[in-house]
Amino acid sequence: MIELPEAIVLSKEINDALSGKTIHQVIVAQSPHKFAWYYQDHEKYHEFMANKIIKKAYSQGGFVKIEIGENITLLLSEGIKIRYLNEGEPIPQKHQLLLEFSDHSALVCSVQMYGGLVAFKDKDYDNDYYGAARNKPSPLSDAFNEKYFEQLMAESSDKLSLKAFLATEQRVPGLGNGVLQDILFNAKFHPKKKINTLSKQDIKNLYFSLKSTLQQMTDLGGRDTEKDIFDYPGNYTTVLSKKTVGKPCPNCGATIEKQAYMGGSIYFCPTCQKI
Repeated sequence: MIELPEAIVLSKEINDALSGKTIHQVIVAQSPHKFAWYYQDHEKYHEFMANKIIKKAYSQGGFVKIEIGENITLLLSEGIKIRYLNEGEPIPQKHQLLLEFSDHSALVCSVQMYGGLVAFKDKDYDNDYYGAARNKPSPLSDAFNEKYFEQLMAESSDKLSLKAFLATEQRVPGLGNGVLQDILFNAKFHPKKKINTLSKQDIKNLYFSLKSTLQQMTDLGGRDTEKDIFDYPGNYTTVLSKKTVGKPCPNCGATIEKQAYMGGSIYFCPTCQKI
Protein backbone atom coordinates (compact mmCIF):
# COMPACT_ATOMS: atom_id res chain seq x y z
CA MET A 1 0.00 0.00 0.00
CA ILE A 2 1.30 3.45 -0.88
CA GLU A 3 2.12 5.44 2.25
CA LEU A 4 4.22 8.57 2.66
CA PRO A 5 7.70 7.09 1.96
CA GLU A 6 6.47 5.25 -1.13
CA ALA A 7 4.52 8.26 -2.44
CA ILE A 8 7.71 10.35 -2.30
CA VAL A 9 9.79 7.65 -4.01
CA LEU A 10 7.18 6.92 -6.72
CA SER A 11 6.77 10.62 -7.50
CA LYS A 12 10.50 11.08 -7.99
CA GLU A 13 10.69 8.03 -10.25
CA ILE A 14 7.73 9.22 -12.33
CA ASN A 15 9.42 12.59 -12.79
CA ASP A 16 12.64 10.92 -13.92
CA ALA A 17 10.98 8.40 -16.27
CA LEU A 18 7.84 10.13 -17.56
CA SER A 19 8.20 13.91 -17.54
CA GLY A 20 7.77 15.27 -21.07
CA LYS A 21 6.16 12.12 -22.47
CA THR A 22 2.99 12.51 -24.54
CA ILE A 23 0.00 10.32 -23.73
CA HIS A 24 -1.14 8.46 -26.83
CA GLN A 25 -3.90 6.28 -25.39
CA VAL A 26 -5.76 5.86 -22.11
CA ILE A 27 -7.49 2.58 -21.25
CA VAL A 28 -9.72 2.58 -18.17
CA ALA A 29 -11.27 -0.34 -16.29
CA GLN A 30 -10.14 -3.04 -18.72
CA SER A 31 -10.44 -5.38 -15.73
CA PRO A 32 -13.43 -4.23 -13.65
CA HIS A 33 -12.68 -4.08 -9.95
CA LYS A 34 -15.30 -3.58 -7.27
CA PHE A 35 -13.02 -1.38 -5.19
CA ALA A 36 -11.43 0.68 -7.98
CA TRP A 37 -12.64 4.23 -7.51
CA TYR A 38 -12.75 6.69 -10.38
CA TYR A 39 -14.06 10.24 -10.61
CA GLN A 40 -17.23 11.20 -12.44
CA ASP A 41 -17.39 9.64 -15.92
CA HIS A 42 -14.18 7.62 -16.19
CA GLU A 43 -15.06 6.67 -19.77
CA LYS A 44 -13.95 10.19 -20.70
CA TYR A 45 -10.44 9.78 -19.28
CA HIS A 46 -9.05 9.11 -22.75
CA GLU A 47 -10.88 12.09 -24.19
CA PHE A 48 -9.27 14.64 -21.90
CA MET A 49 -5.85 13.02 -21.29
CA ALA A 50 -4.92 11.84 -24.80
CA ASN A 51 -2.28 13.95 -26.55
CA LYS A 52 -1.42 15.70 -23.29
CA ILE A 53 2.10 15.84 -21.84
CA ILE A 54 3.16 14.54 -18.44
CA LYS A 55 4.45 17.57 -16.57
CA LYS A 56 5.33 16.77 -12.98
CA ALA A 57 4.53 14.37 -10.16
CA TYR A 58 4.23 15.21 -6.48
CA SER A 59 3.62 13.33 -3.28
CA GLN A 60 0.84 14.60 -1.07
CA GLY A 61 0.50 12.44 2.01
CA GLY A 62 -0.09 8.94 0.68
CA PHE A 63 -1.21 10.20 -2.73
CA VAL A 64 0.83 10.35 -5.93
CA LYS A 65 -0.30 13.43 -7.84
CA ILE A 66 0.57 13.69 -11.54
CA GLU A 67 0.04 16.95 -13.43
CA ILE A 68 -0.91 16.44 -17.07
CA GLY A 69 -1.14 19.18 -19.66
CA GLU A 70 -2.25 22.58 -18.43
CA ASN A 71 -5.09 21.72 -16.06
CA ILE A 72 -5.45 17.96 -15.54
CA THR A 73 -4.54 16.01 -12.41
CA LEU A 74 -4.24 12.25 -12.06
CA LEU A 75 -4.39 11.22 -8.42
CA LEU A 76 -3.36 7.70 -7.38
CA SER A 77 -4.09 6.58 -3.83
CA GLU A 78 -2.80 4.02 -1.38
CA GLY A 79 -3.98 0.73 -2.88
CA ILE A 80 -2.62 1.27 -6.39
CA LYS A 81 0.33 -0.65 -7.81
CA ILE A 82 2.10 1.63 -10.29
CA ARG A 83 4.37 0.03 -12.90
CA TYR A 84 6.38 1.63 -15.70
CA LEU A 85 7.03 -0.46 -18.81
CA ASN A 86 9.50 0.32 -21.54
CA GLU A 87 8.68 -0.35 -25.19
CA GLY A 88 8.45 -4.08 -25.80
CA GLU A 89 7.83 -5.10 -22.20
CA PRO A 90 4.64 -7.17 -21.93
CA ILE A 91 1.62 -5.36 -20.49
CA PRO A 92 -0.25 -7.29 -17.76
CA GLN A 93 -3.61 -8.60 -18.91
CA LYS A 94 -5.38 -7.18 -15.88
CA HIS A 95 -5.23 -3.50 -14.99
CA GLN A 96 -7.56 -0.66 -14.04
CA LEU A 97 -5.74 2.19 -15.79
CA LEU A 98 -3.21 2.20 -18.61
CA LEU A 99 -1.45 5.24 -20.01
CA GLU A 100 0.34 4.41 -23.24
CA PHE A 101 2.81 7.02 -24.47
CA SER A 102 3.81 8.04 -27.96
CA ASP A 103 7.18 6.26 -27.59
CA HIS A 104 5.29 3.00 -26.80
CA SER A 105 6.27 2.96 -23.15
CA ALA A 106 3.42 2.74 -20.64
CA LEU A 107 2.30 3.36 -17.10
CA VAL A 108 0.12 0.57 -15.74
CA CYS A 109 -1.99 1.01 -12.61
CA SER A 110 -3.58 -1.95 -10.87
CA VAL A 111 -5.72 -2.03 -7.75
CA GLN A 112 -4.44 -4.35 -5.04
CA MET A 113 -7.28 -4.33 -2.50
CA TYR A 114 -8.85 -0.93 -3.04
CA GLY A 115 -7.71 2.40 -4.39
CA GLY A 116 -8.50 5.56 -6.27
CA LEU A 117 -7.55 6.36 -9.88
CA VAL A 118 -8.95 9.86 -9.98
CA ALA A 119 -8.53 12.16 -12.98
CA PHE A 120 -9.99 15.65 -12.91
CA LYS A 121 -9.67 19.07 -14.53
CA ASP A 122 -8.65 22.26 -12.76
CA LYS A 123 -9.48 22.03 -9.04
CA ASP A 124 -12.89 20.39 -9.12
CA TYR A 125 -12.14 17.35 -6.91
CA ASP A 126 -13.43 17.61 -3.36
CA ASN A 127 -12.39 14.78 -1.06
CA ASP A 128 -11.71 14.91 2.68
CA TYR A 129 -8.66 12.63 2.58
CA TYR A 130 -7.11 14.50 -0.32
CA GLY A 131 -7.93 17.80 1.37
CA ALA A 132 -6.11 16.69 4.51
CA ALA A 133 -3.10 15.56 2.47
CA ARG A 134 -2.94 18.96 0.75
CA ASN A 135 -3.64 21.19 3.73
CA LYS A 136 -1.99 19.52 6.71
CA PRO A 137 1.79 19.63 7.14
CA SER A 138 3.75 16.59 6.04
CA PRO A 139 5.33 14.76 8.98
CA LEU A 140 8.68 15.22 7.23
CA SER A 141 8.30 19.00 7.04
CA ASP A 142 9.61 21.59 9.50
CA ALA A 143 6.01 22.67 10.15
CA PHE A 144 5.32 19.27 11.68
CA ASN A 145 7.27 20.11 14.83
CA GLU A 146 7.02 18.87 18.38
CA LYS A 147 4.57 21.61 19.37
CA TYR A 148 2.29 20.76 16.44
CA PHE A 149 2.36 17.07 17.37
CA GLU A 150 1.51 17.80 21.01
CA GLN A 151 -1.41 19.95 19.88
CA LEU A 152 -2.60 17.22 17.52
CA MET A 153 -2.64 14.79 20.40
CA ALA A 154 -4.35 17.24 22.74
CA GLU A 155 -7.17 17.74 20.22
CA SER A 156 -7.81 13.98 19.96
CA SER A 157 -9.84 11.81 22.28
CA ASP A 158 -7.62 10.52 25.06
CA LYS A 159 -9.38 7.15 24.76
CA LEU A 160 -7.85 6.48 21.35
CA SER A 161 -5.25 3.78 20.92
CA LEU A 162 -1.97 4.74 19.30
CA LYS A 163 -3.00 2.96 16.11
CA ALA A 164 -6.30 4.84 16.01
CA PHE A 165 -4.60 8.16 16.70
CA LEU A 166 -1.78 7.84 14.21
CA ALA A 167 -3.24 5.81 11.36
CA THR A 168 -6.87 6.94 10.99
CA GLU A 169 -8.68 10.06 9.81
CA GLN A 170 -5.53 11.41 8.13
CA ARG A 171 -4.39 13.17 11.28
CA VAL A 172 -0.89 12.60 9.94
CA PRO A 173 -1.02 12.63 6.11
CA GLY A 174 0.48 9.52 4.55
CA LEU A 175 0.91 7.64 7.82
CA GLY A 176 -1.00 4.38 7.54
CA ASN A 177 -1.06 0.99 9.19
CA GLY A 178 2.05 -0.16 7.32
CA VAL A 179 4.60 2.43 8.45
CA LEU A 180 2.90 2.62 11.84
CA GLN A 181 4.35 -0.72 12.95
CA ASP A 182 8.03 0.27 12.95
CA ILE A 183 7.30 3.74 14.31
CA LEU A 184 5.74 2.15 17.39
CA PHE A 185 8.43 -0.54 17.62
CA ASN A 186 11.16 2.10 17.66
CA ALA A 187 9.26 4.05 20.32
CA LYS A 188 8.63 0.80 22.28
CA PHE A 189 4.85 1.24 22.39
CA HIS A 190 2.13 -1.34 21.71
CA PRO A 191 -0.38 -0.35 18.97
CA LYS A 192 -3.26 -0.82 21.44
CA LYS A 193 -1.76 1.46 24.07
CA LYS A 194 -4.08 4.38 24.89
CA ILE A 195 -2.78 7.89 24.34
CA ASN A 196 -4.01 8.96 27.79
CA THR A 197 -1.39 6.66 29.33
CA LEU A 198 1.53 8.50 27.72
CA SER A 199 3.78 10.74 29.78
CA LYS A 200 5.32 13.92 28.39
CA GLN A 201 8.52 12.01 27.75
CA ASP A 202 6.56 9.24 26.02
CA ILE A 203 4.99 11.80 23.67
CA LYS A 204 8.42 13.23 22.91
CA ASN A 205 9.80 9.77 22.19
CA LEU A 206 6.85 8.96 19.92
CA TYR A 207 7.29 12.21 18.01
CA PHE A 208 10.97 11.62 17.33
CA SER A 209 10.37 7.99 16.39
CA LEU A 210 7.68 9.09 13.91
CA LYS A 211 9.97 11.64 12.25
CA SER A 212 13.12 9.53 12.18
CA THR A 213 11.45 6.28 11.07
CA LEU A 214 9.58 7.93 8.19
CA GLN A 215 12.76 9.74 7.12
CA GLN A 216 14.76 6.52 7.10
CA MET A 217 12.08 4.71 5.12
CA THR A 218 12.07 7.51 2.56
CA ASP A 219 15.86 7.81 2.33
CA LEU A 220 16.12 4.07 1.65
CA GLY A 221 13.61 4.11 -1.20
CA GLY A 222 10.56 2.83 0.65
CA ARG A 223 9.81 -0.36 2.55
CA ASP A 224 10.85 -3.83 1.45
CA THR A 225 7.17 -4.84 1.48
CA GLU A 226 6.36 -2.39 -1.35
CA LYS A 227 7.64 -2.00 -4.91
CA ASP A 228 8.60 0.98 -7.06
CA ILE A 229 7.54 1.71 -10.65
CA PHE A 230 10.24 -0.65 -11.94
CA ASP A 231 8.91 -3.51 -9.77
CA TYR A 232 11.82 -3.40 -7.30
CA PRO A 233 11.20 -3.49 -3.54
CA GLY A 234 12.36 -0.67 -1.31
CA ASN A 235 15.63 -0.94 0.62
CA TYR A 236 14.19 -0.23 4.05
CA THR A 237 14.04 -3.56 5.89
CA THR A 238 10.89 -3.67 7.96
CA VAL A 239 11.22 -4.86 11.54
CA LEU A 240 7.48 -5.50 11.87
CA SER A 241 5.50 -6.62 8.83
CA LYS A 242 4.01 -9.68 7.17
CA LYS A 243 7.59 -10.68 6.32
CA THR A 244 8.74 -10.88 9.93
CA VAL A 245 5.84 -12.57 11.75
CA GLY A 246 7.12 -15.54 13.76
CA LYS A 247 10.72 -14.36 13.55
CA PRO A 248 12.79 -13.25 16.56
CA CYS A 249 12.71 -9.62 17.64
CA PRO A 250 16.06 -8.00 16.73
CA ASN A 251 16.20 -6.35 20.16
CA CYS A 252 15.29 -9.13 22.58
CA GLY A 253 14.78 -12.34 20.61
CA ALA A 254 11.09 -12.78 21.50
CA THR A 255 8.82 -14.00 18.70
CA ILE A 256 7.14 -11.24 16.69
CA GLU A 257 3.36 -11.58 16.83
CA LYS A 258 0.44 -10.61 14.61
CA GLN A 259 -3.10 -9.78 15.69
CA ALA A 260 -6.26 -8.55 14.01
CA TYR A 261 -7.18 -5.07 15.25
CA MET A 262 -9.39 -2.26 13.96
CA GLY A 263 -10.12 -3.95 10.65
CA GLY A 264 -6.49 -4.69 9.88
CA SER A 265 -3.40 -6.34 11.32
CA ILE A 266 -0.93 -5.18 13.92
CA TYR A 267 2.56 -6.58 14.48
CA PHE A 268 4.53 -6.26 17.69
CA CYS A 269 7.11 -7.70 20.00
CA PRO A 270 5.30 -8.89 23.16
CA THR A 271 8.36 -8.12 25.27
CA CYS A 272 9.54 -4.77 23.91
CA GLN A 273 6.06 -3.38 23.31
CA LYS A 274 3.97 -4.14 26.38
CA ILE A 275 0.65 -2.35 26.70
